[in-house]
Amino acid sequence: MKFRAKIGDTACLNHFTRTSNMIAKLAKTCTLRISPDKLNFILSDKVANGGVGMWCELEQENFFSEFQMEGISAEHNEIYVELTSENLSRALKTAQNARALKMKLTNKHFPCLTVSVDMLSVSSSSRVVTHDIPIKVIPRKLWKDLQEPTVPDSDVSIYLPVLKTMKSVVEKMKNISNHLIIEANLNGELNLKIETELVCVTTHFKDLGRPPLASESCSQSRNPEQMAEVRIDIKKLLQFLAGQQVNPTKAICNIVNHRIVHFDLLHEDVSLQYFIPALS
Repeated sequence: MKFRAKIGDTACLNHFTRTSNMIAKLAKTCTLRISPDKLNFILSDKVANGGVGMWCELEQENFFSEFQMEGISAEHNEIYVELTSENLSRALKTAQNARALKMKLTNKHFPCLTVSVDMLSVSSSSRVVTHDIPIKVIPRKLWKDLQEPTVPDSDVSIYLPVLKTMKSVVEKMKNISNHLIIEANLNGELNLKIETELVCVTTHFKDLGRPPLASESCSQSRNPEQMAEVRIDIKKLLQFLAGQQVNPTKAICNIVNHRIVHFDLLHEDVSLQYFIPALS
């Protein structure tokens, strides 16, 4: 089992750092899946048990100038390791003005993901800063729990409003209630709603539009004005929104009525899927 990779381009390095920062805000620990053509950051708190799910994917060729890996076998050419997201994010923060970054799997009394940052110093000579991030290698018998989640057919699929606006609305609502109803219809309307014994507050977003493929998967017979809704934990939604430091290229919300809300985001060439189950 081997892995070594290098990022030599500053723009790629900054983008990879931003992705790592986003993951650190979304998940305390996560699984890093390494395959010949992709890297995935995975969070699999069993959605069935009320936990959130995350599947972040990036094509290695869009980031790395060198990329070599050997999985656990020729048949199963993949590597799954668990790490603390903050450790990776902290290591990459030192790479802001770096010349290059190298990553490799090592064993230093314990398994590590070693990140070496080739820094530019004032005298133009380089110095290398090395971070050894402890990891836990995940055995193959547990891989089945870490596959890309299957998304049930949604009742409504809609583009999200500007995430910054959405975040400031949800932050205010958090002071009133722990739960939030997110509802949307096929007319491009999305509402964020909180209801308590004393107060009912709703924020309306209109004319959001629908993704082109949504018309095929969403029920043809559905009344365009009929709302699909999910009642979720407001903290989980806020955690997702706090992770989005840069407005994505594409942001879609898929609602399976009373079951789950699935966010599908694209940040340039990094895709992020995030699942929040309905409260029972």
